[in-house]
Amino acid sequence: MARRLRSVDLDFVPVAPLRLVFAAEVSAPPEAVYRALAEDVEGWPSWFTAVTAARPTAAGAGREVRLKGGTMFQETVLAKEPGERYAYRVDETNAPALQALLEEWRLSPAATGTGTRVQWTFAADGPAPFRFTLRLGRAGLARAFRDAVRNLDERLAVTSG
Repeated sequence: MARRLRSVDLDFVPVAPLRLVFAAEVSAPPEAVYRALAEDVEGWPSWFTAVTAARPTAAGAGREVRLKGGTMFQETVLAKEPGERYAYRVDETNAPALQALLEEWRLSPAATGTGTRVQWTFAADGPAPFRFTLRLGRAGLARAFRDAVRNLDERLAVTSG
């Protein structure tokens, strides 16, 4: 059964009790990556394999996301800055122990001069055992992020080519 989480805003990202930050570079420009993140919500399952379904809600001000294993999120979009940042807060979920969650995707030009540096911050709160378990799962989240960004880069190369 879904339950309501604590409402947090963008200022939660730097102070969250648990912050997991992952970064990778892709060859696509920031604007294309941003479009895939923020404007093609339904396309997420094609590149982020943990996502089984995603759809915008509230005329794009929210999202509904389902993950493998049955986890569900009802989200509110907090930042839509084309080519730079996309962030959303989870308002309701069936994930146990989670008390607050905000995810932020930051985009910047890659150090190589072409492409995009993609940074994903997973800012969460929950009881100490929950935070400990998520820290233990960091490697799995890192792998999921790397795979997702690689898949997204391949998808964008096909759609732009």
